[in-house]
Parts: sequence; C-alpha cells; structure tokens
Amino acid sequence: MKGFVAVSTIPSVKRRWRAPASAVLVLVLFSLLVPLAFLLGLHNRFPSGYDRLPSETSFPKFGHLDGVGTSSSKGDGSRIENRVKRFGPMFSKDVTGNHISKTGDLLNKKPVISTTEKLIVAGKDFSSNSQAMDMTSPSELQNTITYYKQEVIISHPKVLPVPRAVPSESLLNLRTKHGTWDDKTSDAEGGRREETRKYCQLEFGSYCLWSIEHKAVLKDSAVKKLKDQLFVARAYYPSIAKLHGQQKLSRDLKQNIQDHERMLSVVTVDADLPKFVENKIQKMEQTIARAKGCTVNCNNIDKKLRQILDLTEDEATFHMKQSAFLYHLSVQTMPKSLHCLSMRLTVEFFKSLSMDTKKSHHNRLDSPKLMHFVIFSKNIIAAAVTINSTIMNSEVNQNMVFNIVTDAQNYYAMKIWFDRNSYKAATILVINFEELNLKYLHITGLEKLSMSEEFRVSVHKTDQLAAHMSTEYMAVFGHSHFLLPDMFKNLKKVVVLDDDVVVQRDLSPLWDLNLEGKVNGAVEFCGLRLGQLKKFLGRNSYDAKSCVWMSGLNIIDLKKWREHNVTGTYFQLLQSFQQTKNEVSLRAAALPASLLAFRNIIYPLGERWSLPGLGHNYGVNADSMKSAVSLHYNGNMKPWLDLGVPKYKIYWRKFLTQDEKFMDECNVNP
Repeated sequence: MKGFVAVSTIPSVKRRWRAPASAVLVLVLFSLLVPLAFLLGLHNRFPSGYDRLPSETSFPKFGHLDGVGTSSSKGDGSRIENRVKRFGPMFSKDVTGNHISKTGDLLNKKPVISTTEKLIVAGKDFSSNSQAMDMTSPSELQNTITYYKQEVIISHPKVLPVPRAVPSESLLNLRTKHGTWDDKTSDAEGGRREETRKYCQLEFGSYCLWSIEHKAVLKDSAVKKLKDQLFVARAYYPSIAKLHGQQKLSRDLKQNIQDHERMLSVVTVDADLPKFVENKIQKMEQTIARAKGCTVNCNNIDKKLRQILDLTEDEATFHMKQSAFLYHLSVQTMPKSLHCLSMRLTVEFFKSLSMDTKKSHHNRLDSPKLMHFVIFSKNIIAAAVTINSTIMNSEVNQNMVFNIVTDAQNYYAMKIWFDRNSYKAATILVINFEELNLKYLHITGLEKLSMSEEFRVSVHKTDQLAAHMSTEYMAVFGHSHFLLPDMFKNLKKVVVLDDDVVVQRDLSPLWDLNLEGKVNGAVEFCGLRLGQLKKFLGRNSYDAKSCVWMSGLNIIDLKKWREHNVTGTYFQLLQSFQQTKNEVSLRAAALPASLLAFRNIIYPLGERWSLPGLGHNYGVNADSMKSAVSLHYNGNMKPWLDLGVPKYKIYWRKFLTQDEKFMDECNVNP
C-alpha cells in the first residue's frame, strides 16, 4: 500500500513545477526587453524617428545633459541648487536689490519695499523701515565673519533703478573680457563692463579683483567649442529627423554628432585633439547652418537650449560662489608655515625661561621722554617686518620703544622671537593683553584682543542720468585701541602702527608735530564722508562734510585723549550701536563708534604719510609707493599670504628677518 501511494503522487509534483517554470520564462523575456527599450531610448521618450546615438552612452562627461530632450531638467537643477545651498551660511542674504549685508555675497534675493536711503552693516538695517527687512540670521553672520571682514552698503535716493548684476554673468564676463576687449569696442560696451566689475566687487569683494588678475589661460577653448556645437546639434537633430526629404541632412547631422562625441570621449584639453579637428568644427558649423535653414518647430529646440542654458548658469553660479568662499577662507586662515613658526617658538620659550627680559625694560616702558610705538598684533612675522622697517629707516633708534600688544596664545612665541633677534638699539616689549586689569574689560567680547577692523564700503548714488556705485576699503581702530590711556598711564604721546604697515621713511618728525589740540593725527580718506553714513551714524551730531579717517599710522596725544574722555565716549557709543549681544554685532559697531568718538578731534596728516590700498588695489601708482612714508596693506590680500599682490610683496619682503633657524624649518620664506 505504501508503494502504491508513492507512485500516485508523481504527476501532482510535475504539475506543481509548471508555475515556477513559466515565471522563469517570463523573467528571461523581460530581461531581454528592458535593455532593448533602453537602447531605443524609449525611457527618455524621444520623438519617433530619433534613435539615441550609440556613442552617447559611452561619453560620461555629457551624461547629465543627455536627457535634456523633452524631459524636465528639474532634477539636475535641484541637484545644483542643493550644492549651492551647502555654502549658504557663508554668504549673507541680499536684503535689497542693490545689495548686501556683511562682506559676503548673495544666495537669496528677496523683494523689499522702496526706501529713500538705506544702510546695512553685518545684516542689520539702519534705515527707517527696517521692520520690512528680512535680516540675516545670527548663525549665518557668525559664519560669515569667520572668513570675511565687515561691510557697509549705502544707497542714496533713487531716481532710476540700480542695474542688477547677474551672478553668472558678472564674473564670467570679467574673466574673459575685462581688460582684454578689442580697441574697437564701443564706449557704451566698455562702460557696461566697468559697471559689471563694480557690481562684481559688491557681490564677491576683493575676490573679484583677484580673479581678474589671476584668470587662467584657457587650455580647452577648442574643446569647449566642440561641446557647444554638440549641444546645438543634439537640439536640432530630433526635429530634422522627422522632416520629409531631409534624410541626407539628418544623416550628416547624426554623423557629425558621433564624430564630436568620439573626440570628446578621449580628450579634455586642446593639445590632445587630432590635427583634423578644425575640419570637423567647420563641417559641423556648415551642417548646423543647413539645419537652421530648415522650417522646423522652434518650440522644441528652444526648450532644449534653454534647459542647457539654465543648467550651465546654475553650475557657473555655484562654482563662482564656491570659489569666492574658498578665496575668503584662504585669506582669513593662518598659513601653515606661520602656525608652525608660532608653535616652534612657544616650545623654545619654555626650554629657555631664563630669557625673560621684562624687568630690564620696565623703566623704559614708563619713560615719556622716549619715542613709544604701539602695535596690536597676533602675527609674529607681520609685527617683525613693521618694527624692522621702522628701525631701518630711522636716523636715531636708541630712544625707540616698541610695545607689542598680543594675546596669550602668541605671547610666548612673540617674546622669544624678539629676544632671539636684534633690532639695533631699539627696545622691544611684548605685552600680554589678557593679563591686563583694565576698566572696560568686563564688557562681553572686549576681554579678547581686538586689532584694527577693516571694512568694505559700497556707496550707491543715483541721479537723473544713471546709477553709480563705488566700493572703498577702510580700516579703523578696534576696541582694544581705546584702552591705550589705561595701558600707558605715564605716557603723553604714542605712535600706533598696524602690523600690515611697512615704513619707508624716518618717523621722528611725528613727535615734533603740533596736533593743535587734537587727539588723533591720522590720514583722512575723502572718498567717503560722514554725511554719506548719516543713517548709520544715527542722530548724533557731526560735520557731514568731514572725511573718514584711516588707521595704519596714527600719532596719538594721550593727554588730550584723557581730557576729552575718548575712551568713555567710545564705549558708550559702542553699546548704543550694538544691536545684539554677539561678536558680529560688536565688531560691526566698531565703525560708527570709532568715527564718532573722534569727531572734531582728528588732525589730518598729509597723504604722503600713509599710502593705503596695497591689500586690495592692483592699480596703486608706483611713484606714489616710492615717495610714501609708509605703505598700508589694508584689505584681504596681505603680503604674507600666497594670495597677496605679487608686485607689492617686494616692499614687504626686504624687511623680513634673515638667517632665522625656525623660519627655514617652517618654510616661512621659501
């Protein structure tokens, strides 16, 4: 019985295996149909009569553009936009149509109600209708100030709308056209490019100037031309392929597309192109010209070309903003060699503690009969160059005392550096700012050393004919400078030098200068006047025609400073201008507070005493540089950075310390 039961179950087992076998056959058939569908281009829904060219799939560089036919480019656009937004916190939001909050650059453009005059600093609106503004968040501003300096943007009463600079156009036109256009170019075209240059500065700051001077020579111009022709040919091919009687043109167009794709699949620069590439380019031009002569539906072609254009503009905008971010990151970051030098010197200090010379210089510190110079700095090499240039150009240096005020992190490195190196008969004293017990250091943010603050100021002006904009760079005292009377209680006069200054003449005449009862002897910059900052300066009284003053080289009468209580006035103004309790707002408030604290007590020095602009302006006059008493490298392109202006570095490098072991080991001066 058991045997008969086993035999009777065999047919049922065979029937159970028929369903899986059928499923396997269906899967095999499906696996054959899917690749066939891809080969025919059905997944992209190409028009009938247009087969996707076989070589397209083998050319990965154009993979993201292959499907631009009639399909949407939303996916690629979103991808680019997401990549751009990754850098969003590094660029401040645009508050007006004419621009910008803190040294940074636009990502989001937002409409704002019209106003007669507007001033924006560090994302804070000082105009009468600031409630309507969409301010940059504190977190974005904090990120921005990490890499950039502060910026002020002003616009005066508008009659005509201010021209807008398209991000993708502003830098591309500059890189390819600025300064190289043909002499036959019309004045109007030249004026347009000049305006583009100005608005590029407004968006990207000194990066725009740097990129113009360092534009790379294109090594793939012919390759780019091949790509452009390929894009146009692909746009025309589907429409030409559907036309009756144009089979020859369709074959020629397809053949040219395949030829271009084969060349582009193996080359990236012009040097790798075959010798017959010119013939291929001419042949493609002729074929495209024939295609343009045919009567076709332009909507499809227009749509494809616009999709390519939109995607290209998105990518260009992203790369510009990424490049600007990397530029500002580079100029605001300490070079590795300087960091190495600071660390090595700090270690060396603790190996030789007996070299402390503070007591031996204590008596000289309090002597008002000597010429006292004060430098606020965290950069060893920069401070050394400023001191060395001052001493080397002085007729007498025995009575010179240099007081370097630095922070705790750099104190030991600074101290041993100036103990190791000789500066003739001058005395060098290093002061740790964080060890001082001064009156106003209890205010949040002021307990840390603050050096001179640099600002980029853009002014918009409009009249009945046109809109004008100018961008200027200026530097004023930081918060720590206003503690000078408390730091040097026994001194009557001091000369304050920034660490980005190179002295070329004897500064002794400054001590004999009659300041006529004024407090601060400074070089004035009349390219910007206080009246242009009226919304920013508030309702405080001042002379609207007064020029702004610059730090860099200043002679300070500390006795008059104390009489006018400049320190108390400054910190009172600082608190009134500080919008929020954070570092960004505190640093931004330094500009109006500094300008107003010294109102009517500035003694104007002659322009020859200090020549500014060597850290941002590529067009400084060579004769002016040779005749100036001092050179001020204000701006982002400092001379100790790789991004510094090369032709200005020679004035700075000749005062570098030579034969220093740690400099050689850290490759500070390769």
